[in-house]
Amino acid sequence: MISQILFPVAGSVLCYGVYQLGHFLYGHLTHPLRNVDGPPSPSFFLGNFKDMATDAYLTKRWHDEFGPIFQFKGLFNTRQLHISDVKALNHVIGRSVYQRPPATNEGRKAVVGNSVLVVGVEEHRRQRRILDRAFGIAQIRAVTEIFVDKAVQLRDIWAAELAKNNGAPARLDVFDWLRRMTLDVIGQAGFGYKFHALETGGMGNALNDAFHELIHGPDAQRNILFMIAQAMMPILKLVPFPGRKALADAHSTMFSVAAQIVSESKEAILAAEGEKALDSKRDLLSVLLKANLSTSVPENQRLTETEVVSQIPTFFAAGHETTSAATSWALHEFSLHPNIQEKLRSELFTVSTDNPTMEQLNSLPYLENVVREILRVHAPVPSLERIATQDDVLPLSKPYIDKAGRSYDTLLIPKGLIIHIPIWTVQTDKGIWGEDAGEFRPERWENVPEAVAAIPGVWANLLTFYAGPTNCKRIGFRFSLTEMKALLFTLVRAFEFEPGVPEGGIGPTSAFLQVPVILSEPEKGGNLPLILKPYNAEKF
Repeated sequence: MISQILFPVAGSVLCYGVYQLGHFLYGHLTHPLRNVDGPPSPSFFLGNFKDMATDAYLTKRWHDEFGPIFQFKGLFNTRQLHISDVKALNHVIGRSVYQRPPATNEGRKAVVGNSVLVVGVEEHRRQRRILDRAFGIAQIRAVTEIFVDKAVQLRDIWAAELAKNNGAPARLDVFDWLRRMTLDVIGQAGFGYKFHALETGGMGNALNDAFHELIHGPDAQRNILFMIAQAMMPILKLVPFPGRKALADAHSTMFSVAAQIVSESKEAILAAEGEKALDSKRDLLSVLLKANLSTSVPENQRLTETEVVSQIPTFFAAGHETTSAATSWALHEFSLHPNIQEKLRSELFTVSTDNPTMEQLNSLPYLENVVREILRVHAPVPSLERIATQDDVLPLSKPYIDKAGRSYDTLLIPKGLIIHIPIWTVQTDKGIWGEDAGEFRPERWENVPEAVAAIPGVWANLLTFYAGPTNCKRIGFRFSLTEMKALLFTLVRAFEFEPGVPEGGIGPTSAFLQVPVILSEPEKGGNLPLILKPYNAEKF
């Protein structure tokens, strides 16, 4: 009786396996990009994913070896096409045919919910109509004072650390302190919420702890791998993969805190008769809630309660991690280039106040060039992915020669192909930026090469804030730039920065989010020791 059941079931499973293998082999042998060159795949299940996750420079080396067009393999040996050809990038970024891959969205949704980082193009536009009102010039001007106040508070803490050393140089982990400071900023300027991270160390804060575990914890990369694998193969959700509890706990904590923040803001509104209550509040959440309550917004265009709550982890991720990483890289570069540090300091002292306005910060040309150069060489998010939702033809600026020696002016893109958009590679491409493309040199912005104009960015011809219909031009764009300028303005006027580890000892942590680490101690996660000395302002 058992054999009568078992043999047909086993036979069905075997036939299904043979069918899937045949389908895979047929697809591989007939794929229009089968002759596109690229690195070998070391594993059927992991592809090149694991190597890319642990080596931030790997795709750059592949670019140097294979050129602007090559293919590699993602999880489960899925084919991905790397594109740094600028004409092709303009095509991909500018067309709604190419959207976020479902696996990417599922992974993000597990962290930030149904926010603007996850939704499709049309839903993105609907949410942006409300969110844009919170990120206009007037709103960023209003919260610039918070940026400066928190930068001054950090300056005074560092000065106190030096005072403990009798004013002598001291070695500090500036990345840790900058994470605390940007946490306080996004709390106060973003949500009207005080985390007190600079006073208490920040690491005891529940929201910060949760996000730190997801992004910087010792098992973060492994957990991300399993999260993406689950999104690609939903059946794996039945498997208790490593990190599931950490992800669930982090999600629960973030949304519990986010719901509390939104609830308190709404209670304040109701207690003071609706919209008028927010006229005196500067934080972006209050402005967002005011816009969402406005009678000028149709009911079907408003954000739901769940959507509003989902923006909190999104603001937290975009306004906390990326700004602290970029500012850390700036201080690292200053430590390696004292001449640039001195030149910037000279310009900063032309402003006669310790509390500059947004307009004063934006009036400093060398500061602007420094920020552009940091976000070029050290883009916090080094790459993005898009998936073709239908068959397409990809135009190329230069003919592509495949492995068989055939030349192509265009490439056939089949539906379902994942396109890898290498932000960092494009922004350090010698063919675009010149032979010194990998060097930190703010002066290049005084006369950028003509080829740079073809890069489809929304700011400074950089892809750091992306481009196309889901760019960050307004949401987070001005907030991040102004906060970073306020930090550099305050800290560079107060301190001189020198390397805290031997030359070459600092590098990016991974291909997901580029934060500085001590390369000999990667298990410590984000870490940037620098030697700080009090600056003698009598020189100016």
